Amino acid sequence: MKDAGSGLAGSIKRLLSTLTQIASVRLELLANELQEERLHLEQRLVCFFAALVCFAMTALLLTVFIVVLFWDSHRLLAIGGLSAVFFVTGVMLVMRLQQMTQKKSRLFADSLAEFAKDREQLNE
Repeated sequence: MKDAGSGLAGSIKRLLSTLTQIASVRLELLANELQEERLHLEQRLVCFFAALVCFAMTALLLTVFIVVLFWDSHRLLAIGGLSAVFFVTGVMLVMRLQQMTQKKSRLFADSLAEFAKDREQLNE
């Protein structure tokens, strides 16, 4: 009788231990994914702002170059044309940014898949 009780208690302890380990591993996976996503976001932001500064300087210097080139003959046409080009480019970039923000994020996709696998195994 004593063996049956300790066997049941031992099984319950092992079950709780296993469930605790599963939860611990899944939480570690979630934390790792969050940290990875944060690092990727930081890297993208640094690259984005560096590229933004470079492109802004290029656009500014190119604009000055073209205006000086056409200073005697068509300076107003050059300024207006370049302004239109920058405006259209800005509108296209805003539209692209809206498309990017509407895409669904993959944050925690791996963890959610692992939780689904766990749920399927527990239901068997």
